[in-house]
Amino acid sequence: MACHKVTALDLAASGVHPTQADDIHSFSEYYEPLMEFMTSLPPEEKVILVGHSMGGYSISAAMERFPEKISAGVFATAFMPGPDFSYMTLKEEDLTLATLALRPFPLRDDGGALNVVVTKEKYGSVPRIYVVCGRDNIIKEDYQRWMIDNNPTDEVKFIADSDHMVMFSKPQELCSYLHAIGKKYL
Repeated sequence: MACHKVTALDLAASGVHPTQADDIHSFSEYYEPLMEFMTSLPPEEKVILVGHSMGGYSISAAMERFPEKISAGVFATAFMPGPDFSYMTLKEEDLTLATLALRPFPLRDDGGALNVVVTKEKYGSVPRIYVVCGRDNIIKEDYQRWMIDNNPTDEVKFIADSDHMVMFSKPQELCSYLHAIGKKYL
């Protein structure tokens, strides 16, 4: 059985990260701890990044900046920008619901939209796997599938009975998928 080293990062103003919410003024400041982690990796080390919900924007930014250090990106019922629709404007009520569900401050850049620009050359060179959650009430299944249809992934996994918080509602299924992805892409 292969063992994998797992690092769970607390992004700025989340978990035990010392940055306070009032000190975050842009989405790029929020995901800066991920960029620091990626910079610190030795050149020969590769990782699989897993992003949940708005974490999809964070791993997309890392995939664009560090494609040579990433074996795959996993979008677990996550927002997934694409080279043809990088500037994804969400409906105001969806953005508000998503930010309230995750942290006590809005993550906004440039007039209210999250702007993560990705290219086919960098971001597009990293294998992507999307985990669709069938009972997600924050990122509805039809929107998840719209992102996949408009930015095709290498694989799509489906957890029919999972809500938005897949790591709590269906942890065994998610863990099984992540284990299989680790075996395949590392």
